[in-house]
Amino acid sequence: MRYAHEVESVRSAEHTLMAQLPEGTLMGRAAAGLAAVCARLLPRVYGSRVVLLVGSGDNGGDALFAGARLARRGAGVRAVLVGTHTHQAGLAALRAAGGRAVAADAAPAEFAAADLVVDGLLGIGGRGGLREPHATLAARAAEADAPVVAVDLPSGIDADTGTVTGTAVRADVTVTFGAHKPGLFIDPGAEHAGVVEFVDIGLAPYLGQPRAVSPHAADVAALLPRPGAESNKYSRGLLAVAAGGDRYRGAAVLTVGGALRTGVGMVRYVGQERVAAEVVGHWPESVVSLLEPTDPVAGLPQRVAAWVVGPGRGLHPAATVELETILATDLPVVVDADGLNLLATYPGMVSERTAPTLLTPHAGELARLLPGAERAKIEQHRLEYATQAAAEYDCTVLLKGSTTVIAQPHAPAVVNPTGTPLLATAGTGDVLSGSIGALLAGGLSVREAAMCGAFVHGLAARIAYDGAPVSASALYAALPLAIDEVTRIARERD
Repeated sequence: MRYAHEVESVRSAEHTLMAQLPEGTLMGRAAAGLAAVCARLLPRVYGSRVVLLVGSGDNGGDALFAGARLARRGAGVRAVLVGTHTHQAGLAALRAAGGRAVAADAAPAEFAAADLVVDGLLGIGGRGGLREPHATLAARAAEADAPVVAVDLPSGIDADTGTVTGTAVRADVTVTFGAHKPGLFIDPGAEHAGVVEFVDIGLAPYLGQPRAVSPHAADVAALLPRPGAESNKYSRGLLAVAAGGDRYRGAAVLTVGGALRTGVGMVRYVGQERVAAEVVGHWPESVVSLLEPTDPVAGLPQRVAAWVVGPGRGLHPAATVELETILATDLPVVVDADGLNLLATYPGMVSERTAPTLLTPHAGELARLLPGAERAKIEQHRLEYATQAAAEYDCTVLLKGSTTVIAQPHAPAVVNPTGTPLLATAGTGDVLSGSIGALLAGGLSVREAAMCGAFVHGLAARIAYDGAPVSASALYAALPLAIDEVTRIARERD
């Protein structure tokens, strides 16, 4: 698991640790790690050309000391100095090692000759985007042929949220120190960060609870239900699905398919006769209960372990009664799509519920669940709004999108690392709901099921056609492959 901590927590841990160590020790550790990553990225260190973008903060000092290490190994290091002041000890070390400082107006020529560019313009405390001349340097660095390495965080990224205001550095690699920052997990910050390399400088004992976590394959593999010799369809979990209607019959097929291919013991589908026929036609192993025309809840199955409700179900009064009845049980429930739109009108159905509940909105649906929120702002501040919704509805919220964020009261948010734009197509959310429902029925907690379901779902999209475009239906065959891949990676790590 990768753990991300907010700036305030990181700063506090740094101060606590620095008080116990000789002056400059932490910066020395960071610079050593940064120099090691830079050396690996260069075709060779001796004779290479490295350009440092050096701002006024500690990131500039880290870059200077790392540059000094590279210069002592024979690299030609040039430091482009910007800002109101420069870390004097770092600059002295660079010059003593044979490096040189140049003015900002020399940057274009330096970029043209560079084998590597190191971004040390701003630290993790930067807010509000880059100002001049930092913004121009960031833009020109992006145009250079050389790879860009960011020091701790790409300059222009908000460390706590991942938001970008205006221009920001686009790094190929980010070397982060002591703790990951939430902005490295969440788009657009994650997109700007490239590959993230972590350097341990000794902060872990002083950091406290993380703001967010991001799982590895091994974390997911450790949670996935595994059938044993004595397993049967009941012990592996019975999932009830209330999805699809005359207008969106495919939603039922997709949701049931997502559950079955994730490994649930049995799916009990409830719906109208024509939709049920579609489900059985695609998935003959499913068990069907037909809705009574005059009683929307008479056909609801009783002996199940969890529910998925809402995808393609409609907004008619019968759907409202059905949702209310399902949420009145003490079973875990996943609410998606039309179910979310109904909740926007009747929020008390969830906020007053004590049983485990997962809401799976995209940004538009979350805007309806949070009156006054705007879709664009939600997309820019995903962690903040997912956390707000989890608190207001007192449940777990999985916010879908460019970065999937899972928020739950009194727990670190989970940020899914396997998301891909390939999932931006109709019906993939229905498959995800079914997959998470299967894991809930198999005994995982809501937070665990959401985390594992999102991880496997994203991985399935990546491997379905080896990175080529996929439809929601294509995820069926890929879900078992993704689960197998997760367990294989975990075995190899062991």
